[in-house]
Amino acid sequence: MFPEHVAAPVTAGQRQEGVKAKMISLTDSQKIGVGLTGFGVFFLFFGMILFFDKALLAIGNILFVVGLSFVIGLERTFRFFFQKHKMKATSFFVGGVFVVLIGWPIVGVILEFYGFFLLFRGFFPVVIGFIRRIPLLGYLLNLPFIGGFVDSMSESSNMV
Repeated sequence: MFPEHVAAPVTAGQRQEGVKAKMISLTDSQKIGVGLTGFGVFFLFFGMILFFDKALLAIGNILFVVGLSFVIGLERTFRFFFQKHKMKATSFFVGGVFVVLIGWPIVGVILEFYGFFLLFRGFFPVVIGFIRRIPLLGYLLNLPFIGGFVDSMSESSNMV
């Protein structure tokens, strides 16, 4: 029906099968976790924009932690946070969440960021390598001053 040099039309079912083969499949609870984590990050960001509103920061903290445990599972979340060499980082992060919940949002967010940095510093070289492949962001990371700073940050961090 179609000449050889013209491709036959692709049906919606064929298009979906090709997409499914390339995408990572997530369970329903992982999809819920991604949504909760996204809302948590949104509420944290929005709470900081609104001059460290403690209610929004508290909601963001709770949604972020609950979403993370939905995505990777409750047992793996506990194993990640409560390793011996990560206890300092975990105490800063959880302490920051607690300080935000009791009503000191600026101090709590500073503690959380420090704990977050200590917890996830092993992932920073991977994230920086990924960002360098994005056209505009990669160009920005390769600027002289920024590139040197980012390289020193990614080299100095230990793989955890």
